Amino acid sequence: MVTDPPTPGPLPQSQLLLGRVAVVTGGGGGIGGAISTLFAEHGAHVVIVDSDPARATATQRNIEETGGAATALAVDVLLADSAAEVHTAVIAAHGRVDVLVNNVGHYLPRSGEFASSREQDWQGLYEINFLHVLRMTRALLPSMIAQGSGAIVNVSSVEGFRGYPPDPVYGAVKAAVIQFTKSLALQVGSSGIRVNGIAPDVTESLQVPYSRWVTKEQEHLWPTWVPAGRVGTPLDQAHAALFLASDQSSFITGHTIPVDGGTLAAGGWFRSTRGGWTNRPIEGPP
Repeated sequence: MVTDPPTPGPLPQSQLLLGRVAVVTGGGGGIGGAISTLFAEHGAHVVIVDSDPARATATQRNIEETGGAATALAVDVLLADSAAEVHTAVIAAHGRVDVLVNNVGHYLPRSGEFASSREQDWQGLYEINFLHVLRMTRALLPSMIAQGSGAIVNVSSVEGFRGYPPDPVYGAVKAAVIQFTKSLALQVGSSGIRVNGIAPDVTESLQVPYSRWVTKEQEHLWPTWVPAGRVGTPLDQAHAALFLASDQSSFITGHTIPVDGGTLAAGGWFRSTRGGWTNRPIEGPP
């Protein structure tokens, strides 16, 4: 079984984000931590925005110990005033913002069908997956427009492309991120700003810890679950985000790239005889 990505060759000496200021929400751990670290390796000064101060500080320390530049900003982006707080801090310290990665998101697990869902369930999914994207983008976008350049990378999910029967509202808000990405890209393209996104699936993260969920007895099945033959890593997502944030994608805007090992192309969700739904070819949990 292949569980790790192929070992890459040496990175080019050029740093793709040299001298740029990059803001990464949820940048202290998981996918966000990998994005923060990789961006710093490529020359960006990374502002790590995270609601967990210890996690943000630890990632900042790791970046600085390897020669990178980072600032930890303990801010919960779900709070109404947080976007303005981030903007004020970044402009005061750096005078500009070149990259914004709206990484925060969660499926907020719950039981039950949509017919028995509550409005607070919908609101929670909306706030953690979409509302903060709007707030953060609106807060930082004017500075990008003023300087005539910038790149925004929104993190959605493959569930924004396909039907998501475990929670239709989650699928809807992730689709909203994709549509916002597409539409905003058209509106601000003439200002020198590109807006793109990534849509992860089957990737180890803080919210989806496959290393704990998949038993040793099931690990050999990864090649049957994922066309690429393995579970995704946070670094897989970070490489895609780096591409979209850098000039390597200078003629790409309005797109969301599935970074999923081929799962979106291969299929979707199926009913389990034990109840509920599974996206794996074995019986999922009820």
